[in-house]
Amino acid sequence: MAEIDKEKVITATVQIEQEGLPKTIVRRLVKYKLSQLSTDTDISLLRDSLLAFSESARIFIHYLSSTANDICKESKRQTINAEDVFKALEEIEFPELIEPLKASLEVFREKNSKRKSASSKSAESNKKAKLKEPVENGNGKMKEQEQPSDNENEDAQAEEEINEVEDSADD
Repeated sequence: MAEIDKEKVITATVQIEQEGLPKTIVRRLVKYKLSQLSTDTDISLLRDSLLAFSESARIFIHYLSSTANDICKESKRQTINAEDVFKALEEIEFPELIEPLKASLEVFREKNSKRKSASSKSAESNKKAKLKEPVENGNGKMKEQEQPSDNENEDAQAEEEINEVEDSADD
C-alpha cells in the first residue's frame, strides 16, 4: 500500500515539474521583486516557498488563459489576442495589471518592429549583392545570377519571420 502512495506522489511531482515554470526564472523574478521592496541585500528562499510561488504563478496563468479563451469564444474567434487578455484581467479582478502590461507590450512591439526593419534592410542588401555577383554557367563562362521568383521571395520572408519570432521568444 505504501508503494502505491509513493508512486502517486512521484507521478504528481513529475506532472507538476512538467507543467511548472522553470525554477531558475521563478527564483530570479521573486528575488528581483523582493530586492526592490526590501532593504536587505541578501534574500534567501526556501525550496517550499519557491515551489509555492511557481505553483501560484502556474495556476494564475491557467486561470487567466482560460478566462481569455472564454472571452475569445464569446467573440466567435479561435485566436486569443492581447485585448482578450486585458478583458480577462479585468474580469478576474486584476485591473491594476492592465496598464503595466500594456506598457510592456508596447515596448515589446517597438523592439520587434525595429529589429524587423533592421533585419529586412540587411536581408535586402544581401540579396542585391548576391544578384550582382557573377555565377559560372557550367561552360566555364560567367553569367549574371537570375532574379528570384516570387515564391522564393515569399519563402525567404516567411523564414525570416520565423527567425524573428524565435528570437523574440528567447528574449
